[in-house]
Amino acid sequence: MPAEPLLEAHPETSAGAADAVALARLYGEPLFALPADLYIPPDALEVILEAFEGPLDLLLYLIRKQNFNILDIPMVELTRQYLGYVEEVRSRNLELAAEYLLMAAMLIEIKSRMLLPPRKQTEGEEPEDPRAELVRRLLEYEQIKLAAAHLGELPQQGRDFFPARAWFEPGALPRFADVHVADLQAAWRDILARARLVQHHKISRAQLSVREYMSRVLKALQGQRFVTFESLFEPAAGRAVLVVTFVALLELAKETLIEITQAEAFAPIYVRLAYVPA
Repeated sequence: MPAEPLLEAHPETSAGAADAVALARLYGEPLFALPADLYIPPDALEVILEAFEGPLDLLLYLIRKQNFNILDIPMVELTRQYLGYVEEVRSRNLELAAEYLLMAAMLIEIKSRMLLPPRKQTEGEEPEDPRAELVRRLLEYEQIKLAAAHLGELPQQGRDFFPARAWFEPGALPRFADVHVADLQAAWRDILARARLVQHHKISRAQLSVREYMSRVLKALQGQRFVTFESLFEPAAGRAVLVVTFVALLELAKETLIEITQAEAFAPIYVRLAYVPA
């Protein structure tokens, strides 16, 4: 009879031990060795801890990181650290390092000028500091960078807030139907038909003025909210007066002094003074 094992491996314990020894897991199975044909690109595990927007940004970072006095920059240490970073960038991306190389040449020039004896100045003038131009550019860049950061903290539409929008249904407002030419013609024919019922066989010559009847119509509409179209005519005055009154109404409507409205099709036509906002 085969001997029973003294210790029985627990499945969870064996899985944990396998994970501790395995390099990784592939499809749930532990992987103890890398495949021979596995290709890992050189940039696959590259991690960039600091990103700079230009050479001035890099210089300002090095100065602030080491608490250098920006008005008294130690050019030797700053140039050494800057060149180390540029050499690292140039080995990876030569096009990106072009602008940094130009600043490196400027730093080396400043360092060389500081090693030379200062030029003789006239009495009362201080010797020129080769770092003055670099310090001026760094201070201006720092001010612009702080201003840009302040602007970035302000609320922006689309990022921090969105404009309020409300749906407006134009059809919800009451809208009167427009008066068409056919409606005016029908109303005019009705007035003429009633005028024929009252005829006077008196021959006379009268001087009728459109402007005078325009004034009459405006006077009749004053203080009234709406006046019916028919009430503005006087059928007993004869056809000539009706024609002049109708022309006066058309002239007033043309000059936007009155409004001719109709609530719906085949409804009575009303006339009122045009509303002029204050």
